[in-house]
Amino acid sequence: MAEPSKVIHIRNVGQEISENDLLQLVQPFGVVTKLVMLRAKNQALLQMHDLSSSINVLQYYTNVQPSVRGRNVYIQFSSHQELTTADQNSQGRKGDQDSQPNQILLVTIHHMLYPITVEVLHQVFSPYGFVEKIVTFQKSAGFQSLIQYQSRQSAMQARSSLQGRNIYDGCCQLDIQFSNLSELQVNYNNERSRDFTNPSLPTEQRGRSSQHGYGDTGSLYALQSSGARVAFPQMGNAAAIAAAFGGGLPPGVTGTNDRCTILVTNLNPDKIDEDKLFNLFSVYGNIVRIKLLRNKPDHALVQMADGFQAELAVHFLKGALLFGNRLELNFSKYPNITPAPDTREYAGSSLNRFNNNAAKNYKYCCSPTKMIHLSSLPQDITEDEILTHLEEHGTIMNTKLFEVNGKRQALVMFENEEQATEALVCKHASTIDRSTIRISFSQLQSI
Repeated sequence: MAEPSKVIHIRNVGQEISENDLLQLVQPFGVVTKLVMLRAKNQALLQMHDLSSSINVLQYYTNVQPSVRGRNVYIQFSSHQELTTADQNSQGRKGDQDSQPNQILLVTIHHMLYPITVEVLHQVFSPYGFVEKIVTFQKSAGFQSLIQYQSRQSAMQARSSLQGRNIYDGCCQLDIQFSNLSELQVNYNNERSRDFTNPSLPTEQRGRSSQHGYGDTGSLYALQSSGARVAFPQMGNAAAIAAAFGGGLPPGVTGTNDRCTILVTNLNPDKIDEDKLFNLFSVYGNIVRIKLLRNKPDHALVQMADGFQAELAVHFLKGALLFGNRLELNFSKYPNITPAPDTREYAGSSLNRFNNNAAKNYKYCCSPTKMIHLSSLPQDITEDEILTHLEEHGTIMNTKLFEVNGKRQALVMFENEEQATEALVCKHASTIDRSTIRISFSQLQSI
C-alpha cells in the first residue's frame, strides 16, 4: 500500500461519473484543492487540502464501499504527494493519445434533466461543420450519441469548444471523446438516428434497433409487438418498467442492480427520523424497513422492495439537500436489514406508494424539484389553508388548486428544491381536516 498522501487515486471511474460526483464523495472530509480526470483509464486523481483529510477519506471508505451512480469505485493513496500543473498537463496529453482524433465523436450527456433529441444535438453541433450522421442510444454510462462530421477538423473544433459545457442552463453536460469507429451506419431516419446525407431513408418500426451493436434501448427494453396487454407488476420485469418510463429507462439507470438496501449518510441527526426518511424514499419504491444507526447519528439504512427501486432512489437522491445537509447514498454491503427493536417496519404500510398502479408511480420518479404535488385533499380546502399547512418549510412562490376526476389536488412551488423536499418529508401523510394528504415531486417547471 502506498504511504499516506494528500493525493487520492480513484479507480473504476465510469464515463457517467462527473467531477462533481467525485467531489461529493470526499467533500464531507475536507476541502479538495485539485482534481484530474483520467478518462482514458477510467481513473481520477484528487488532492485534499491536507494529509489528515485524505487519511480520513481512506479510513472511512475502508469500512464502507464507495459507490457513485450505482458503480463501485476503489480508493487508495496515490504515489503522488502533490498534483502539479505539469502533472495535469502530462496526464491530459496521455489521455489524448489514447483516443486519436477522427471525424466521429462519442458524446455522453450527464445530468440530463430535459429530453435530448437528434434535432437538439444537430443544433448544438452543426455550427462547427457539416454533420453527416447522428445516432443516439442508451447504455450504462447514460444517454449517449455518436456524431459524424464531414471532416476531422470539424470534429476537433466541436470537441474543443463544447467539452464540459451544458446544453441547457445547469444540466445536460456534454462529455465528448473521439470514437474509434471509422463510419456510422444509419438505416433509419427517426427520433433516434438520422443520416443528413440521405433524407430518403425509411423510419424504423417500433422495437427494432436503429444502430445494431451501439446499445439502443429499443432492442433491450421495448415491449413485444404481439398486441398482448402488459401488466405492470410491483417489482421486476424490466420491459414493463421501461414502458412506464415511456419506452426506456431514465438516463444513468441500468435496471440491473440487485441490492435492495441503501446506506444514507450526512443526514441531519437533529431533524431526521424514520418516518421522514420513509416519506422521501417511498417516492421511488416501497419501503420494507428503516434503521437509524445509533452509533453514527448521521447514518441510516433503508431497505426497499427490490434492487430497481433502490437504484432509482440512489440515482435521483444522491446529492439532494435536506435540512441543510447534502445527502450521500450508496448501496449497502448488507443485503437486508435484520428486524430488531430499533428497526422500523414499513412492509405492510398502506402509505407505501407502489402497492397499486406501480407503473404510474414509476412515471413520476425524478430528482427533488421545487414544485410539489398534493393529492387526497379535502374537497372544500382553500389555497390559504394549504399555505398555512406548508409555509413553515420555506417561501412559497405560487399555488394552484384543481380537480382531476372530481378529486381535489394542488401544486405548490417553493423558492428552491431544499424547501420543497423538507415540505414533502415533513407533511406527506399529514392530516388536513381528517384527510391524509399525499405529496410527491412535480416535474412541471412553473404553474
